[in-house]
Amino acid sequence: MNIPFLDNWLNRRGTERGTGLAAALADDPEGITELFSECEMLRVQARAAGLELDESPRSLEALDQLMPRWRRDPELVPWLGNDAGFYLGTVIIRSRPGACWQVWPNGQPVIRLASGRELNVVEWGVSWAVTGSPELSQAYAEASEA
Repeated sequence: MNIPFLDNWLNRRGTERGTGLAAALADDPEGITELFSECEMLRVQARAAGLELDESPRSLEALDQLMPRWRRDPELVPWLGNDAGFYLGTVIIRSRPGACWQVWPNGQPVIRLASGRELNVVEWGVSWAVTGSPELSQAYAEASEA
């Protein structure tokens, strides 16, 4: 996750990267889940294309069909990729019982499925924003198989 002001706020409670985020998840998992679900940049891009994101698996298919105009702006791509990963994670959490956010030791937020499998949805989101692959709906389908 590359959000400098958020990293600083979260890390004020810990000395290692990700310690603050892990503590925040432990203290208020629903609050962090709500924070991650905002995905404002992605929602603005989708709304501009006539798509309202409803946190359903079908919305991931619709996102995959958008024209990737953001790729013209290299500064926008990583931020939009983070949002796409957080949105994918939100859809998984809302539709897969037992799915939740976890934090790897390096500070990377990931989704942990009820099976124990961990998914780096932010990495998938950034890849989707940069190249279009994996498609978000395809990544969701992979998560649903676990």
